[in-house]
Amino acid sequence: MKIEDRIPRDRRNDYSKEMAGKRREFLTDKTGETLEYTGQYSIDPAVLPGNIENFIGIVQMPVGIAGPVQINGEYAQGQFYVPLATTEGTLVASYSRGMRVINECGGVTTTVVEQFMQRAPAFLFDNARQARDFGEWVSANFTQISEVAESTSSIAKLQHIEQWSVAKMRYLRFNYTTGDAAGQNMVSKATLAASEWIKQHSPIPCDYLLSGNMDTDKKHSQLNMIHSRGRRVIAEIVLKKDVLRKIMHVDSRMMAKAAVLSNVGARIAGAAYNGPHSANGIASLFIATGQDEANVVESHAGHLSHELLENDDLYLSVTLPSLIVATYGGGTGLPTQKECLNLLGCYGKGKANKFAEIVAATVLAGDISLACAVIAGHWVSSHDRLGRNRP
Repeated sequence: MKIEDRIPRDRRNDYSKEMAGKRREFLTDKTGETLEYTGQYSIDPAVLPGNIENFIGIVQMPVGIAGPVQINGEYAQGQFYVPLATTEGTLVASYSRGMRVINECGGVTTTVVEQFMQRAPAFLFDNARQARDFGEWVSANFTQISEVAESTSSIAKLQHIEQWSVAKMRYLRFNYTTGDAAGQNMVSKATLAASEWIKQHSPIPCDYLLSGNMDTDKKHSQLNMIHSRGRRVIAEIVLKKDVLRKIMHVDSRMMAKAAVLSNVGARIAGAAYNGPHSANGIASLFIATGQDEANVVESHAGHLSHELLENDDLYLSVTLPSLIVATYGGGTGLPTQKECLNLLGCYGKGKANKFAEIVAATVLAGDISLACAVIAGHWVSSHDRLGRNRP
């Protein structure tokens, strides 16, 4: 690479307005784009180390407020105004409409069931019998392995290790709890220490790769639908038939039939989620609150369940088996992201379960709204009026 093609950097102080300006000037010279709006921002670049490299400015994302929504959770209790960062017209209005239905029906009940974060090294042997015997040794030495792993962090706690043999390989999936952090980097460090200890002390010679790809980091997998990665959280409600008819102009029996059709369609398609659109609410909330946006691919997967009750009210629930969220560390502490978390009372330690419940409640609200819009025939017309279909 030629020297004149290198992106400008300052090893002593790369996070400054001056260096951001130099990089924008460099890009203007290379591409002709002035980056006028990207270069207008209010935060101090000094807060950005650990969040980005080669900083040039800010991409401004519109943020709207949906709600309020009544949540009857174990951690999230009361009414919440939910910040959604999006460029999709109708989205915030749709979620607000679903939240109105939830409120009229007494609120949504939310439950966090469990939380894990994984790293899955693959160990290699000379043959399958060595791999099998190694697995038995790992199980017998779990206490020592967990002590080594947990010595790298004050937060990460090793709960159990899943194991699979394939050919002459043994895949170990380390499952940790990570407090209010998402924890991917935390568990990588812990598992590296544990794997080095295992390699040194195993009676069977072995080598390993820190990730054998069974942790499915930032990839959807059926394994994560069964064994949670992140938080398994459930939001449920009984939709009153009179409320559905009054607000959404939808019959509860028709909504139940539509859910069956959607279940079959999702199964045929092999979709990761059988409801209308969990990713919309999750992505918008993630961007607004400084979550790792790539985790949407794992977090959006789940199950929309329904049951038509004897009185024609409709039980509806969303289960998100692998919702990966954080309220501390990473991008959550950046100024605007912190403000959005504070709107929800969710910034800082001890708030991740509360935030997870709010995310699940938001997903349920969006599914209620979109499902009813499709049934009532308002889906296209609402986008014509508020969204991208406008002439």
